Amino acid sequence: MAVYTDVSDDDLAAFLADYDLGEVQSLRGIAEGVENSNFLLHTTKGYYFLTLYEKRVDERDLPFFLGLLEHLAARGLNCPQPIRNRQGAALGRLSGRAAAIVTFLEGMWPRKPTPAHCARVGEALAQLHEAGAGFALTRANALAIDAWPRLFSTAGARADALQPGLCAFIEEELAFLNAAWPRDLPSGVIHADLFPDNVLFLGPRLSGLIDFYFACDDFYAYDLAICLNAWCFEYDHAFNITKGAALIDNYRRRRALSRREMEALPVLARGAAMRFMLTRLVDWLNRPEGALVKPKDPLEYFRKLRFHQRVESLADYGVTS
Repeated sequence: MAVYTDVSDDDLAAFLADYDLGEVQSLRGIAEGVENSNFLLHTTKGYYFLTLYEKRVDERDLPFFLGLLEHLAARGLNCPQPIRNRQGAALGRLSGRAAAIVTFLEGMWPRKPTPAHCARVGEALAQLHEAGAGFALTRANALAIDAWPRLFSTAGARADALQPGLCAFIEEELAFLNAAWPRDLPSGVIHADLFPDNVLFLGPRLSGLIDFYFACDDFYAYDLAICLNAWCFEYDHAFNITKGAALIDNYRRRRALSRREMEALPVLARGAAMRFMLTRLVDWLNRPEGALVKPKDPLEYFRKLRFHQRVESLADYGVTS
């Protein structure tokens, strides 16, 4: 989450006039993340999240995102729900941007994930994959492997300024991934961005998943590989095998992984690390002037990718059977 677009009091009042949400008490920008402008909206009827969709988000995808939230919730997944206005629309316009209001979920995201957190995330990810079945809309992954060379082209010439030799490293890894990437694995709706700040807990209980604005159709095992990168490394960039085992084992307890999915996991993990390194690199080098946003370090994912390159078997991720 982030804030790129300011919202005036007059614009907010005009926008909320179409909703039955009471009187505004406060509107606070949220600086985490990189994609849209997000605000915590407090009214006399409660708390909500207000999102303004920035240029990086294709407005044609918004019915998919908002419809998916309703589809998943109807099948038991705890996630935010769009608030519809008096005309029944979930989407409007505010400050020149497409905008939506969703329900507020109680909970805190874990700053220091434990194996217990990873276990609950594995289970919830499998539940999401099951619940997404039958969703009527589809969305291709705009940041799939065929998009990575284009991302690299926008930042590659300056990559060595961040770390000497990074440009050649990325070129070599992209060539490997293009040759090794699996082409036919079980697929469906995935979250594609299930980082700790998108998972809420109330004590030991996972209370909800949020921020579905990268959701798309892709390999289920790729979503699991994203979570391995996001949840199972320590602050010194060492992989925590206990966390890896907890994540994968609890995913498999709910949704079995095929032999081909398991065999593809190291390559998918390398690809997931590459995807986030590239998008972070682009954001690091192209921060909008005056934006209330904290760009994330691309080299975190360089170090994670180096770990995946050294993986010799699934046992390195904690898989024992």
